Amino acid sequence: MDAGEMGLIGEQFDPSVVGRIREEEFESRSGSDNVEGASGDDQEANEDGPPRKKKYHRHTPHQIQELESFFKECPHPDEKQRSELSRRLGLESKQIKFWFQNRRTQMKTQMERHENIILRQEHDKLRAENEMLKDAMKNPTCNNCGGPAVPGSVSNYELQQLRIENARLKDELGRICILANKFLGRPLTSSAGPISPQGVNSSLELGVGRNGFGGVANIPGSMMQTSLEFVEGPVMSLTMPHDRNMLIDLALTAMDELIKMAEADSPLWIKSLDGGRDVFNQEEYMRTFSPCIGMKPNGFVTEASRETGMVIINSSALIETMMDANRWAEMFPCMIARSATTDVLLSPSVTGTKNGALQVMVAEFQVLSPLVPVRQAKFLRFCKQHIEGVWAVVDVSIDTNREGLSADPFQTYRRLPSGFVVQDVPNNYSKVTWIEHAEYDESIVHHLCRPLLSSGMGFGAPKWVATLQRQCECLAVLMSSTMTVQDQSGISPIGRKSMLKLAQRMTYNFCSGVCASSVRKWDKLCVGNVGEDVRVLTRKNVNDPGEPPGVVLCAATTVWLPMTRQRLFDFMRDERMRSEWDILSNGGPLQEMVHIAKGQAPGNCASLLRAGAMNVNDSGMLILQETWNDSSGSLVVYAPVDVPSMSMVMNGGDSTCVALLPSGFAILPDGYFGHGGLINSNGTMVKTEGSSNESGGCLLTVGFQILVNSLPTAKLTVESVETVNNLISCTIQKIKAAVLET
Repeated sequence: MDAGEMGLIGEQFDPSVVGRIREEEFESRSGSDNVEGASGDDQEANEDGPPRKKKYHRHTPHQIQELESFFKECPHPDEKQRSELSRRLGLESKQIKFWFQNRRTQMKTQMERHENIILRQEHDKLRAENEMLKDAMKNPTCNNCGGPAVPGSVSNYELQQLRIENARLKDELGRICILANKFLGRPLTSSAGPISPQGVNSSLELGVGRNGFGGVANIPGSMMQTSLEFVEGPVMSLTMPHDRNMLIDLALTAMDELIKMAEADSPLWIKSLDGGRDVFNQEEYMRTFSPCIGMKPNGFVTEASRETGMVIINSSALIETMMDANRWAEMFPCMIARSATTDVLLSPSVTGTKNGALQVMVAEFQVLSPLVPVRQAKFLRFCKQHIEGVWAVVDVSIDTNREGLSADPFQTYRRLPSGFVVQDVPNNYSKVTWIEHAEYDESIVHHLCRPLLSSGMGFGAPKWVATLQRQCECLAVLMSSTMTVQDQSGISPIGRKSMLKLAQRMTYNFCSGVCASSVRKWDKLCVGNVGEDVRVLTRKNVNDPGEPPGVVLCAATTVWLPMTRQRLFDFMRDERMRSEWDILSNGGPLQEMVHIAKGQAPGNCASLLRAGAMNVNDSGMLILQETWNDSSGSLVVYAPVDVPSMSMVMNGGDSTCVALLPSGFAILPDGYFGHGGLINSNGTMVKTEGSSNESGGCLLTVGFQILVNSLPTAKLTVESVETVNNLISCTIQKIKAAVLET
């Protein structure tokens, strides 16, 4: 595939939406016919007779081709551009102006006509299904014998299937009503009420279903919202046709930029001195591209990265995941705190695919450190298929900074055209080229974490690709019919599923405490004797069965340690060294009772631990733990669990009622690995003094959640805060001393 073919992704809009207009029809509708008024002599000669018909001049094919070509690049030319076109094509400026007005009106009309056709088809389909269901209800038949059904009790399974189908139909009908109200210009109401959250099941069931990973919707208190309720600030209205057309143009421009950035090499992307990564050339970018969302705000810095990798997932499955807000958050659980789709601007032209889909989304992006603020973004997401097996998905921020609006939560971060191009390769793999390009206010980021963000290991393309590879490998392992020897611990498949769901919820809760996202409502505390780099939060739990009732205190901090990530990770997951830092170990080594692999690497797993001296039948405490490790970071999360609750889970019981308070560690690169120099004026990389290809240090984030009082009405004391602060300090010192001694 050459560069010219890939570049067509951004230029060729969906043929079913816009269509190829016949030349004759275009000439008759787009202002190509121009009237030439009759001359003075003609008028005098016809004073007593019937007036002559006015003469029409049609644009030549060359003029039409030039106008069409310019329209693709700029559908709203200014006066200077119109004057230049009129001079070059031999037309009046007024003719140019009317041609572009008619062309924009024609495009808008055809898109709305297409939307109307889709809505009518969906409406007719639902009506036909409704009639069939009514007929079936009037004359019920037995599924077993085919005879008349005898009224009786409905099985639980049949009842559950009916509830699922009912929820699906309500959701579909609600979406159609919203689109009909917008595009048909008249309200289309539905008697369907809102879908109850309890009726939505997790997509991880465990996990090896359609999505492969458990849904955030299963986590008590963290239900995904379908609006901007989790951010405070203005909501941009998308109901005006002008806004909608502008957003469509923005999406097409962003797609074109993404494809070009994915294809380009030097001088836009320069190989680092170690040859391991692509370094972004900002000067070349400014020369090549025009800003699609305005100029960079004062004080903002640019963050851009590109990464290519092989992933064990096909393109269609990846596209389905990325275009679903919940499944997208499930695929990147430690990077996306929450996400939602707030508006659908264009639906796919063909049922069953995402080709041409354009939607508005909001999301919170996070790095597992309290020193990096959560990034809130509102953006367009546009999906386009180039050829069979080659897709592209692009995101671009929507500018909500309008006159009269203030305190906009999106003003500290802008998402420039970012996304990926995916191409199918044999053996159910795909090749993914990921682009991340953003501008953000660096002043709100702690100086310790700034190199991490600039290296791309915080929010950049290497982080996205590494996480995607690990998560897809996890899904492949969980779906595999074979079980490793290490996994043969006697637990049933349904027990494995229930245990993994519990471990997943534990990790979600840990991330929400460390990053202080809006998944859970936290109150920040300011205590004088607590260091400024330690963030202390508190929350009162009254009716969440997934946590102990009472006052919960969460403390987290990030420090730099003079050791490699791998060395620290190996130490943290070594059961024999657990007593060096963990007070839950009772001063001795831990024993692994259950091990469930979540990848090929030995550190990617969920496990159940117990103190070596404990009898398995004792009503003591066990430790549930989840660990993972990839090129972008490592994680160790654990929580004490009582034996009866864990026995119930391992027998396939409901894990949502098991109370957990997770603690753990996130190990991140310090950002100096592979930095390797600067780009000079001729677009080559030069090594700077003191630059190196590998750092001997890493960032360690420590987070503890502790129940300080079992009464939700109790007041938090200063002594409790000091205790947690001392626990963090002592744990860090113990880890540092123990690792350096080994």
